[in-house]
Amino acid sequence: MGLNVSRNADLASNEWLQRFVGRQHIPHDDEAYWNNLLNYNIVMPENSQDQLSLDSRLETLCQSFIGNNLKTGNFGALVTVFLEKASELMSLSDQESNMHVWQTFNALFIIRTLIKYINETGSEFQLLQHFEAMPSAELLRAAQQQQQEQPTEATSIAMEATEHAALAPLIVDGAKFETFIDALVNLIVVIPVKEFTYHLQLEAVNTLITLLAVHLFAQQQQMTDKSIVFRTIYKCQHANVLMSALLHFVARMVEVPHTMFGSSSTGSFVFGIAESLLSIFSFRKQQDVLKTSNATGVELSQQFRTHYPLANQSLLLILVLTNHCTAQDNAYRASLFGCADSKDSPKQGAVSFQIDFSAVYETLCRIVTIDQATLLLYLLLHRNERFYRFVMQQQNLEQLVIPILQTLYNAPDSNSHHIYMSLIVLLILSEDEGFNKNVHTILLKNISWYTERTISEISLGGILILIVIRTIQYNMLKMRDKYLHTNCLAALANMSGHFRALHPYVAQRLVSLFETLARKHTRLDAQLKEPADSAVFVNVATTPEDMMQDLSVLEEVLRMVLEILNSCLTNQLVYCPNLVYTLLYKRSVFEGFRSHHAFQDVIQNIDMVVVGFFSSRLQRVQEQRGELGVNEVLEVISKGASQWSSDRLRKFPDLKFKYVEEDAPEEFFIPYVWTLVCKYGCVHFSSESIKSVTTDIAC
Repeated sequence: MGLNVSRNADLASNEWLQRFVGRQHIPHDDEAYWNNLLNYNIVMPENSQDQLSLDSRLETLCQSFIGNNLKTGNFGALVTVFLEKASELMSLSDQESNMHVWQTFNALFIIRTLIKYINETGSEFQLLQHFEAMPSAELLRAAQQQQQEQPTEATSIAMEATEHAALAPLIVDGAKFETFIDALVNLIVVIPVKEFTYHLQLEAVNTLITLLAVHLFAQQQQMTDKSIVFRTIYKCQHANVLMSALLHFVARMVEVPHTMFGSSSTGSFVFGIAESLLSIFSFRKQQDVLKTSNATGVELSQQFRTHYPLANQSLLLILVLTNHCTAQDNAYRASLFGCADSKDSPKQGAVSFQIDFSAVYETLCRIVTIDQATLLLYLLLHRNERFYRFVMQQQNLEQLVIPILQTLYNAPDSNSHHIYMSLIVLLILSEDEGFNKNVHTILLKNISWYTERTISEISLGGILILIVIRTIQYNMLKMRDKYLHTNCLAALANMSGHFRALHPYVAQRLVSLFETLARKHTRLDAQLKEPADSAVFVNVATTPEDMMQDLSVLEEVLRMVLEILNSCLTNQLVYCPNLVYTLLYKRSVFEGFRSHHAFQDVIQNIDMVVVGFFSSRLQRVQEQRGELGVNEVLEVISKGASQWSSDRLRKFPDLKFKYVEEDAPEEFFIPYVWTLVCKYGCVHFSSESIKSVTTDIAC
């Protein structure tokens, strides 16, 4: 750092930084010093290796800062300088403010860097101490004497005289910290996004994330409700406008400028909150550079972080703010769940803010294969009724559903949490009858990413069924997660009463799912009936109790698959001739289960349709015409289906499942969110210092 210095390697020897972290108090009104300190260019760390390199060069300076700042109060002086510059921005024109924005950014970057270092090496209380620290009386007198005598020597003597003296206890009342938080929020919500302000707003978002990351470095037993940082941020009076601005940053997805502080355009920088948000509403979205056709979720995450860092960090900050403090009055959470479409006039219920739902929907469609985007989509669909209804009315549902199906199809490339959240999103979508009907009317051609079999044309509902079945089979082999099975089958069950025009391959896969599970059930049942010392128990780690539990779960799954088949035959028989054809062809797979107490009532229904009605009907036609071809068999099925009455069947309750969030959801979501912040965010933390338990964390 230093005047127009852009090489990070020069940091350790920079005289202005040396003075800042040294034992000399620097008054906040020493304009000459602060101008020299804040006139620098820096290459922002883009990955954990860059951050590690920067951290190593700053280590000595940061140690000096920790040793001296509680006596010098220089950090507080820098915060005051930042607050003054941030406040002045509101009254400057664009032409006047270009240099001012640059210096404000530089001040904030130093502040964030020191916050990060204190978080990683100290405690939250120490962080607040450094915010509130004031210079000792001796240093203040020395600073005044500095103007008359030999400044550096006088200050040094005063410092040496006091460094061994007992310091008065530092009272941390959080006043300056609260003012600092308010300034960060103002930078985000008041200043419109322009080329030369982009990085300043990004830095404000990054600083809030860094402050909240105190959670990562606190002892596990320390709850966030006892954290002063969390209490200050969560009592913010501007939760609605902050959440509105962050969601707008995500929806607008403005690409990062090629230069950090380019030339400015003319215009006033004086904006009220309402005017600035209006400016955000109307900001033109730049051309999307995300390459989604062949990119994996990880590759897309990297592209999103590189090209749209403000949108990426805003999305992560939304997730952090909404998933912490869920048991309390979380204003950010209520704000996200209470927002409405700006094109509608809300007729009932309180509205936290309005935003263009079309822009949010289109952006989520583009990036939903990214973990954090799937999580935001889940929150909006599950908790915001207005957004859920909006999505259900969309005619282009394939733009949202297909990327989710691709995530599930590429399950080995995704983490288990992302697979789980993608399935929950499908389950929530399947709760709507309109969705279940519409997916079978949307036809897709030549789906190149589905390589199991070449299919020239299939409905969106058909490919959805195929992917969910494939996920069940993948889970049986790899993950063995009962809840994943449950969510997959619940989504299929919700859709089953609306299955239409099922592709022959889809019908085959549905019946093959039962066949695969039936074979596994038969093997497991045989193993349990063998003597304990039999060679059948190949895996000594598997006890009979474990196998009994596996058998019980397997029977629940088999029962659900049968109920799905029965639901389709009961409600949509005339529209699903290919399923009847497949059941006729594969009717022997039910042979061993007709007398099983767990399945016989459902199988009786299936037998009544398949064996009792269609099989005998085909036999009569064959006796008259001779051997029938596939098309002729389908013709007989279609004609017979129109004459069949479902009143003959035993009635079962409609299959309707609703996703219900488990108790204490923060135990799942908080570690997951911070994993995403560390893995896909622009702020890189020291993994060695992290104390809180996270899921598959990678910093």
